[in-house]
Amino acid sequence: MKHILPLILALSTAAGAAQAECYADYKAKRDDPLRLHYGVAEILDVCSEQAAAAELEPRLAKDDWQLLSIEGVFDATGLEEREESAGEFYLRY
Repeated sequence: MKHILPLILALSTAAGAAQAECYADYKAKRDDPLRLHYGVAEILDVCSEQAAAAELEPRLAKDDWQLLSIEGVFDATGLEEREESAGEFYLRY
């Protein structure tokens, strides 16, 4: 019985780590007239640049934006430093 508690603690720690917050900063464009923007978005899937691109492309496309690039992925500690640069596109998509 005393071996079960460490197992439960290990599993709950792993589950918490798997659900850690993930964000991506990206660049997108819209044509006619050409408009560009830099933004920050929360990523709900795996925290990788590939997953971020797959998740952001349809979100942006709903408003006629085309994803140009994922600049990087990061956790909540990187949010504050990017907020001013992202402006109106901070956590919009």
